[in-house]
Amino acid sequence: MPDQAKLGYRLIDADNHYYEPYDCFTRHLEPAFADRSVHVVKDERGLGRLYFGQRKLGFMRVIQSDYTGAPGSLHALFAGEMEHGFQQAEVINAHDYPAMMHKTPRLQLMDQQGLEATLMFPTVAVAVEHELHDDVEACYANLRAFNKWIEEDWGYGADKRVFGAPMLSLLSPEHAVAELDRVLAVGAHMVHVKAGPAYGRSPADPAYDPFWAGLNEAGLPVAIHSGDSGYNELWSVQWGEQARPPLQFMTPFQWYLGYGDRPISDMLANLVLNNLFGRFPRLRMLSVENGSAWVPGLLQSMDKAAKVGRRGTPVGGHVQDLPSEVFRRHVWVSPYFEEDPVPLCELIGVDRVLFGSDWPHSEGIANPVDFAGKLTALGDDGTRRIMRSNIAELIGLPG
Repeated sequence: MPDQAKLGYRLIDADNHYYEPYDCFTRHLEPAFADRSVHVVKDERGLGRLYFGQRKLGFMRVIQSDYTGAPGSLHALFAGEMEHGFQQAEVINAHDYPAMMHKTPRLQLMDQQGLEATLMFPTVAVAVEHELHDDVEACYANLRAFNKWIEEDWGYGADKRVFGAPMLSLLSPEHAVAELDRVLAVGAHMVHVKAGPAYGRSPADPAYDPFWAGLNEAGLPVAIHSGDSGYNELWSVQWGEQARPPLQFMTPFQWYLGYGDRPISDMLANLVLNNLFGRFPRLRMLSVENGSAWVPGLLQSMDKAAKVGRRGTPVGGHVQDLPSEVFRRHVWVSPYFEEDPVPLCELIGVDRVLFGSDWPHSEGIANPVDFAGKLTALGDDGTRRIMRSNIAELIGLPG
């Protein structure tokens, strides 16, 4: 595998994570929501259990800062080389590893890893919105408090190194615009939205046009990171499955339906086929930690659907260009490490593929620079585009 010194430039990673402290939702929560907070209660084993008010959260029952796997330790499982299912093989406590939870030691580690900058995503918070969606005011209050914690502990990229992703929700158009305006005012360089329907509405519904217009004007990329899409409760129950199983006990069908290919495919198809990008041509979407195996089939299916469905009435109007071409103009994809990124580059262009290590998660890469070893067929220029330049252009750094 190459090292950063031999590449001759520092890397920019599209997918890094922190492990959250216990007070990430409560530190800045408005007092009116104290009894409807996302908070941690320690069990008899000393593990922090996640609650919303009096209800234990289902998708992630343990705050992963207390119980997780060593970086890269589950790579073999996702590469098809392990048979024990989704359980941590090398358990660690993130509190013992300061770089996983605090910015100053993380910057020092990034220097050692050869990373100039990274997009930084939550671990727990990508699994919270759906569990709070039936209490809109409390959901926004908790996400607002969480974003203020990001601003305080990690930042939105003012240092040109750590680009934290504020968590925005489309539960309410008015609340979404208010929080977007707030994070723009304090310097956000990108935002995050969850994959999946907006609970009875398309995210491309004109009701959300003020939200997308704000992003279009600001020119900020929108990241869609894997997490709890809500598909288990929304769809898998229609097949007789449990509504909110813990992540590690999801059935094979629930993994198929609700994690990875389906939510991101449905989300991007909905945005493209409802002409969101025709209305807001500066929007840029980043698919992060959703893999890339779904891309070829999605492009084919969207093109066919656009032709067959011309007599229908999409909520945002008909897409005017070939949907696959709209996708290629507006969507960037970060493939899993176990996938071959070269066919993806041939399909959507080398300038639309992003390197993401998923550090420090157990399903990611222990040494981020190892990703460059997957790109040798693309030559030095193609490797640099994916390991640095594509992401740099999205967040305003030199390529």
